Amino acid sequence: MHRLAPPLLTLILLLGGCGSSGQRKDNAPVVVSAIGDTAEPADPSAGEMPMASRVLMGATAQGLVRFDAAGQIEPGLAERWIVIDDGRSYIFRLRDAVWPDGEQVTAEQVVRVLRRAAAPGSRNALAPFLAVIEEIVEMTPQVIEVRLKRPRPDLLKLFAQPELAIFRPRRFDGSGPFVADRDGRAGLLLRPAPDTAQPDNHAAPAPEEMVRLHGERAALALARFRARESDLILGGTFADWPIVGQVDIATANIQVDPAIGLFGLAVVRREGFLTDADNRAAIAMAIDRVALTRAVLPDWAPIETILPAQLDSSAPPAQPNWAPLPLDARRANARAQVNVWKSGNPGPVTVRIALPSGPGATLVWAYLAAAIADIGITPQRVALNDAAADLRLIDAVAPYDSGRWFIATACRACSDDTATLIDAARDAPDLYNRAHRIAEADAALAADATYIPIAQPLRWSVVAVRLGGWQRNTRAWHPLNHLRNDSE
Repeated sequence: MHRLAPPLLTLILLLGGCGSSGQRKDNAPVVVSAIGDTAEPADPSAGEMPMASRVLMGATAQGLVRFDAAGQIEPGLAERWIVIDDGRSYIFRLRDAVWPDGEQVTAEQVVRVLRRAAAPGSRNALAPFLAVIEEIVEMTPQVIEVRLKRPRPDLLKLFAQPELAIFRPRRFDGSGPFVADRDGRAGLLLRPAPDTAQPDNHAAPAPEEMVRLHGERAALALARFRARESDLILGGTFADWPIVGQVDIATANIQVDPAIGLFGLAVVRREGFLTDADNRAAIAMAIDRVALTRAVLPDWAPIETILPAQLDSSAPPAQPNWAPLPLDARRANARAQVNVWKSGNPGPVTVRIALPSGPGATLVWAYLAAAIADIGITPQRVALNDAAADLRLIDAVAPYDSGRWFIATACRACSDDTATLIDAARDAPDLYNRAHRIAEADAALAADATYIPIAQPLRWSVVAVRLGGWQRNTRAWHPLNHLRNDSE
């Protein structure tokens, strides 16, 4: 169905042969490959962080809270917290924590970092979902309060994201659970941060307590694991999934997360053919989601709604009006709609679709292009960041379980009325009204047809058997301090 680039094909041929379980000695540092750019510090308030930088930030700079191996909330910098005033006030008591140079972490420093992340104009990826914060104040040197305009029961999951980790901006270092060390070898060596509860313990960490982190392309990460030179690959997506099947790695090592989020096409240009909602719906009707997802991964389930479940909406996910129709009827209706448009607008209809690179993306493109061409539209593939795109793929894991994240993230060029409903959900005075505004916005966005759902995000890892603490979870997030059963 698709061809691999010659260098990648050569790599895979070299890796062929006997199977590999990826087992390394258990008394060696855990070697981790994060797919993407090199593992370098990045400022979350300067824009979206690459995967390797997110992994590094999560390992060296915890937030007030953090995720455990199962994707649940556990204490981070805050040793405990309470929620008062009907959910409008979160009060955190900080534990005794230090920066890598031994300086004490203070509430003032924590407040400064969080205010910067939530400030108007911040480019932090989570900033649009922090507008509910009214004020962040230092109550004592060890206590801070986060005051909200409205109740937000999902706030802790936001604070657990690496984008809201507490770090020193000029040094890009945090309070652990690891400290990064450039020891002259490839990758970053992460050593366990000093335990402030045992200040007199100067024993060196055991080798297996340390992690060596690489940021690299999926093909190189798979080659490293296949050569038994690493224990874990993180951050795999649909774009590189077909490579995994070409490398002889034991099935027991390959893990797919039950991630929830968005994987679909967002309309980013309401012009020409895409001006009309019925025309946009024609493209949505044309896609054979079952065939597309099965071609990539047989267990990858398709989806036709924006919300994966009811979540905090007052209604079940809104179904598009074409949902009851079988595929043949959908495509017949779509062809008829395209012909109606062409009767008044002579000439070819071209739709530019922005996708990432990678063999999985090429496979998805093949099914999208065939479906769109079948109804009389000329498809054109462009780069993911191409400003001339008409449709752009959204492939994102939800940071928390709220319908508002889904509708706000899917709304790239939605109608003014839909955008108003999404804002109304944000500004709702209580959870009851918020739930109803989310349901209304979900229905409006489905009718507007400016987001075309295809599936849930595909996230995969390759995990050595020695990492018994690793767990699949809906956040597709795997903290480096929870990889072994004896991890903290």
